[in-house]
Amino acid sequence: MTDTSGLSRRGLLGAVAGVTAATAIPAAPAWAADDQRPGALHHPKLDRYDRQIVSELSSERALRHLQVLSEDIGPRIGGTASEKRAADYIAGQLDRFGYRTTLQPFPVADKFIAQIEDVRGILPDDLCWQAGAAPGGKLDVSVEGPVRDVGPATAPVWPADVAGSIVIADDTAAARPAFVAEAATRGAVGVILLPADLVFPRRASAFQPAGLTDAPIPVIGVAQVQKRLIREALAVVTSLPLRISTKAHRNLISNNVIGERRGRSGANGPIVMVSGHYDSVIGAPGANDDGSGTVLTMELARVMSRLNTNATLRFALWGSEEQGLIGSRYHVAQLPQDQRDRYKAVFQNDMVATSWDPAITYWILSFTGLANTATDAVRASGERLGYAPQMVGPVLRGASDHQSFQEVGIASANFSWRGEISPAHLEPPYHSPEDTIAKNVSLERLQVSMELIGTAAYATARL
Repeated sequence: MTDTSGLSRRGLLGAVAGVTAATAIPAAPAWAADDQRPGALHHPKLDRYDRQIVSELSSERALRHLQVLSEDIGPRIGGTASEKRAADYIAGQLDRFGYRTTLQPFPVADKFIAQIEDVRGILPDDLCWQAGAAPGGKLDVSVEGPVRDVGPATAPVWPADVAGSIVIADDTAAARPAFVAEAATRGAVGVILLPADLVFPRRASAFQPAGLTDAPIPVIGVAQVQKRLIREALAVVTSLPLRISTKAHRNLISNNVIGERRGRSGANGPIVMVSGHYDSVIGAPGANDDGSGTVLTMELARVMSRLNTNATLRFALWGSEEQGLIGSRYHVAQLPQDQRDRYKAVFQNDMVATSWDPAITYWILSFTGLANTATDAVRASGERLGYAPQMVGPVLRGASDHQSFQEVGIASANFSWRGEISPAHLEPPYHSPEDTIAKNVSLERLQVSMELIGTAAYATARL
């Protein structure tokens, strides 16, 4: 049941039934409980409690939630209406599973977001065309015009027909104010700033261009893949008219979503938490980051709602992680010490389903670099499932919500599929418009992640 004191009600309870039929669906896993998993060293050696988890988990069910989050809703920017839609949907599902569900609100910074529309339908429509808007540009407007590429903003080559156009240029922060002023003086109706390419496998994300004050036209910052596609289109068509719209989102409130079911030990007993973050960055649908960790948490909440545990179970989806772990840090700050002392383990899941082939290592990431109850439990599950050789860690790394808990002494870790050389080797669609189900989600990796975390969390909570 949901605690509604001071909280909005849910609006997307039935959305899972109306997901987009056109999604390119990844292949679903087809193994039975005792089958050797892809990439595993040996057949699983499951105990009867493990079987209660793995026999019920469904990556296809999780996929339906992911379609709602990354396609029906799309980018879920902290504090905006899109993030709130996602919070309402998640809370409604936890309600259905029988948890006492709360939204925990907290304030976040203003956001400035742009949308690109292709008037002629030339640009690919299988990725996101959201971008960042400059806070110092013209906001809450929509402009339309043909694209004119002037090259680098530091040394633009201006064509004669700039008036009425949308100008694109390779961005340099120091050159922005003078370049935007010149574009406006020449009659441009808008500016699209293009980021420098990053070193593979990283790709530049959409950005909110800073350093402008009261620019008379909208100015937006796109992602590396959007830059490439716009320039490729300009190379083969005579005209590429675009419409860009900007919007300021102010006085924002983000939310954590937390579902709880009390264990046999009662109100003062231990707590085991499974978590992910449900927001995404500007310009990214967030299918893997971190829609995958969100739907893992939701599917485990469904399966574990039927199981008898000694510990209280909490399933948490954090808001505004992408802005600096704001939601989880707010949550931890509200916990009195006697509540912090009840936590046995927090299993954080951030990017657990990428389809990027080189992401063959399952990283166990600890903010302290040391082992704890959470890391030990997942290590033990990996041994039983045959995945020990693919697991590395614990390795010292923060940068996700486990850090908020470890900063105050709560046993926690983040779990994630990444490149084998380093946990910093993230897939190319990371934080990009290509972080979609079709381009960046493997249901096999999602299923394995659910099995690892589910069996570990149940083993920790059961006794």
